[in-house]
Amino acid sequence: MPIKLGKSAKKFSKGKKNNFEYDHDYIKKYTKADLIDKYNSPTTIPKKKRKIKNELVRRGGVEFKSELQGQ
Repeated sequence: MPIKLGKSAKKFSKGKKNNFEYDHDYIKKYTKADLIDKYNSPTTIPKKKRKIKNELVRRGGVEFKSELQGQ
């Protein structure tokens, strides 16, 4: 199952038999720059930071320094 960053939204679509569509907020939709901005934001909770960090490492090109290395 793909990793979600936010909640899914239920949208009403007029003229269809089902009338509702779901918009899932998967982490794959975001660009690297967007993910880095979200990671550095002070309002991002640690659970989402961990998800963002794992996605950036998976994509490559971004390195994180361990906090324990400096001690």
